[in-house]
Amino acid sequence: MIPLEEAQAEVLAACGPLPARRVALDGALGLTLAEDVDAAEAVPPFRNTAMDGFALHAADVASAAADRPVRLKVIGTLGAGRAPSTGVGRGEALRIMTGALFPDGADAVAIVEDTRTDGDTVEVLAPARPGAHIRAAGDDIAAGQALFPAGTLLGPGHLGVLCSVGGQDVMAVPAPAVGVLSTGDELVEGGGPLEPGQIRDSNRRTLLSLLARDGFRPVDLGIARDDEEIIETALRAGAESCDAVLTSGGVSMGDYDYVKAVLNRIGRMRWMQIAIRPAKPFAFGVIGSTPVFGLPGNPVSSMVSYELLARPGLRRRAGRPDADLHRRPVPAVVDDGGWRGARDGRTGYVRVSTRIGDDGRLRVVSSGGQGSHQLYAMAQADALAISPPGVDVGPGDAVDVLRLTP
Repeated sequence: MIPLEEAQAEVLAACGPLPARRVALDGALGLTLAEDVDAAEAVPPFRNTAMDGFALHAADVASAAADRPVRLKVIGTLGAGRAPSTGVGRGEALRIMTGALFPDGADAVAIVEDTRTDGDTVEVLAPARPGAHIRAAGDDIAAGQALFPAGTLLGPGHLGVLCSVGGQDVMAVPAPAVGVLSTGDELVEGGGPLEPGQIRDSNRRTLLSLLARDGFRPVDLGIARDDEEIIETALRAGAESCDAVLTSGGVSMGDYDYVKAVLNRIGRMRWMQIAIRPAKPFAFGVIGSTPVFGLPGNPVSSMVSYELLARPGLRRRAGRPDADLHRRPVPAVVDDGGWRGARDGRTGYVRVSTRIGDDGRLRVVSSGGQGSHQLYAMAQADALAISPPGVDVGPGDAVDVLRLTP
């Protein structure tokens, strides 16, 4: 058996980032910036008001109070998107709406709640300090300011900022297109009665869903029957049209499997036994320059192998920085029950459910059966507890966990 870290290093060495390209902002959510971005203009681009009210001279209303209002002449109304036609003189007030360009002459805003209008005059019921409720040009972003460095994962806020400075597109690493192929005469889709020896194909749907969850572009390569020519055609097509390919099953040592035979012929593959439980068998290599991940066939093993090995490699393909490839362990406390550590030298990845305890600490409990075929317990889990080999774990013990949900 080999350490998990060795297998991960081999995956990452072959999973270089995809070439960056210019991407319109409406298609850039979840992508990784490939270059630093600076602000082309200031935000806001002009001095404007932060509240509805009246633009005026603060000195005119310094003595204003509810029982001693100051009366000013209203010279007009200014809404957002319009330029003021005149400045504001002493003894005058300009009705102004939030976001409107602030007029010359005035130096404060009396908010509408502190005023009372009467025809073409306004009574101001409280003082307004100089600069009150006025946003300076560049108050949020200065022109030329460094915004986001290369390696930034673009979220909704980033895209909003880029729009606010006039951005139309960005240089970014595209999301990898990842093909998922199932193989086997025993696999069927959909409902209906099963014939003897048949099973329903769950791994493909699971893997396609994991890819979509993680921001990759899942490509369904379907089911290939147990025929080397059919499997080779499907794998070659996937490698040519996708940025990576996932298969599940047929990676155990000593298995004679159609997928293994084909991959050994058309790819450069390494067939591994990793010191983890579940997901011990794993294959990795390339067809041409396209990474191919051979995941175990048992559904839980397939998912754990994806989390620990395929997902980091695909995140590198997507341009994520090295520090952001793997899930980071977080400390937790076993809440109830516990589990027995593996006696065969393998590190366990125990499926657990988490909650925040009254003491603010993360607490975990086994989500159910830990067999590599028990997909229901995996579906109930939101984390994997890292269980060192030979170490039994009981209530109150500290463990590190990999959280599987945002």
